[in-house]
Amino acid sequence: MALVSAVPLDSKLCLCKTLFGFSHELKAIHSTVPNLGMCRGGKSIVPSMSMSSTTSVSNEDGVPRRVAGHHSNLWDDDSIASLSTSYEAPSYRERADRLIGEVKNIFDLMSVEDGVSTSPLNDLHHRLWMVDSVERLGIDRHFKHEINSALDHVYSYWTEKGIGRGRESVVTDLNSTALGLRALRLHGYTVSSHVLDHFKNEKGQFTCSAIQTEGEIRDVINLFRASLIAFPGEKIMEEAEIFSTMYLKDALQKIPPSGLSQEIEYLLEFGWHTNLPRMETRMYIDVFGEDTTFETPYLIRAKLLELAKLEFNIFHSLVKRELQSLSRWWKDYGFPEITFSRHRHVEYYTLAACIANDPKHSAFRLGFGKICHMITVLDDIYDTFGTMEELELLTAAFKRWDPSSIECLPDYMKGVYMAVYDHINEMAREAQKIQGRDTVSYARKSWEAFIDAYMQEAKWISSGYLPTFDEYLENGKVSFGSRITTLEPMLTLGFPLPPRILQEIDFPSKFNDLICAILRLKGDTQCYKADRARGEEASSVSCYMKDHPGTTEEDAVNQVNAMVDNLTKELNWELLRPDSNGVPISYKKPAFDICRVFHYGYKYRDGFSVASVEIKNLVTRTVVETVPL
Repeated sequence: MALVSAVPLDSKLCLCKTLFGFSHELKAIHSTVPNLGMCRGGKSIVPSMSMSSTTSVSNEDGVPRRVAGHHSNLWDDDSIASLSTSYEAPSYRERADRLIGEVKNIFDLMSVEDGVSTSPLNDLHHRLWMVDSVERLGIDRHFKHEINSALDHVYSYWTEKGIGRGRESVVTDLNSTALGLRALRLHGYTVSSHVLDHFKNEKGQFTCSAIQTEGEIRDVINLFRASLIAFPGEKIMEEAEIFSTMYLKDALQKIPPSGLSQEIEYLLEFGWHTNLPRMETRMYIDVFGEDTTFETPYLIRAKLLELAKLEFNIFHSLVKRELQSLSRWWKDYGFPEITFSRHRHVEYYTLAACIANDPKHSAFRLGFGKICHMITVLDDIYDTFGTMEELELLTAAFKRWDPSSIECLPDYMKGVYMAVYDHINEMAREAQKIQGRDTVSYARKSWEAFIDAYMQEAKWISSGYLPTFDEYLENGKVSFGSRITTLEPMLTLGFPLPPRILQEIDFPSKFNDLICAILRLKGDTQCYKADRARGEEASSVSCYMKDHPGTTEEDAVNQVNAMVDNLTKELNWELLRPDSNGVPISYKKPAFDICRVFHYGYKYRDGFSVASVEIKNLVTRTVVETVPL
């Protein structure tokens, strides 16, 4: 659909706000624009906390409105103000920088024969262990060159049977091969999963000893981790996952509580696609150093662990400033007064911080938190609170793309509209610094498609129409909003995305389509019951049941989950495939990680509606608390 009435970024009508300091210009709008409510004779709406989870009636306009009764914001100003900034002292940064230099030296010494307790009999495993350790400890951004050099060395000795622990090992080693298969795939090397066939017995089965030693358990841990990086049709990876899952569950019943048992529980719980890097770092800091099966000098482990703790806490100090900025933005646009909606800006920011912990990526973290919050509020407006007449006005305002459009909106929509308008323009300015071109029109098109999809769902709700599964999914892939939550923040990262590359990551690429489908389907499996109770019948579950008469609700959910599993393997391939049209994995990874973020949010329930359980714990573990040095 064509864009209408484009407004340049420097328009006097644009209420610009900087990323880290927001003015109060919106308050001036509220005082200068007449309180017109709706242009078609409606009255202004002032939502009240007294609204229940059933259909409610506004005190002023008498219009029946549905509200969901979501719990309120869990993180007020006092919570944010209580966060520690004690690690901002220059001495901590200086100590971290010294450790970075020392760890670089350790990587360099690995290339020296018989250096750092390596030998031709264990050098491959040692390199892989170092790469795996710095990645899981969340400090790998400091060692990109060293990681590439280590993996190049390992790959030079890779065979169709895998590798041994060292370049002169006479037999292959399951632990080293599994660790190498995982690391090499994730870094873009072409390696076949058939190397795992050589660790089966004569009956074609993975086997284990009668007594589970710590060494064997750790072999299977890395087999499990490797099995999750599976591509479509890889039967050997499915077999490895089934075997290792059963083995590790059995091991948990036999070994005492320890760092090893904690690591196993974590891996079985979160796997790869719901595992968030900062969350894993927090766990791994607690258990790192307990692996006694690989002889690494204590000093090396101590340096890695101290650096990980310092980096975790130094970033924690930055988080407080960013959350204070986010909270100001939330209040300046009047979001606290929208009491019928969910307010999860702190939770969304936390999720972004869990996948982007480079201090330079503040624009990404804050941009993601703001966009997701605005989408959530719009979701509650289009799905529940807004009337069809109001939604038509809001949709038309977005297409017009002019601040004067708010004169035709109910009061409760005005701040939301201006928040979206200002934010898209602001993110475009941030993106232009990196991309060297104006991206606002590109972003507007993605928002227009998103709003159209919301409007379509609102029409279905209003009319009681239940679409076919395919009809629902095509619209739902857009209405989920994953594209717009990814596009604008990704453009602010430190690498250029020319149109040719961007189209391989964003719409209409298969990569983007898979992410949108996975998240819509996964979200529906956790949301459909609550949505249906509010009168929102259309979901992938109900539409599947419509297309397949006689299917039970349980069977439909199982079918949708099976679709997600298959699509996830396809997504792995699209992320890591060798013939990726010249698009580096690192360019696709932010979008993939955002998919993991939402996948995590829907692991146990709709964590964005009920954020008081797992998501709250995530905020506490990764944002609120520091780690003891």
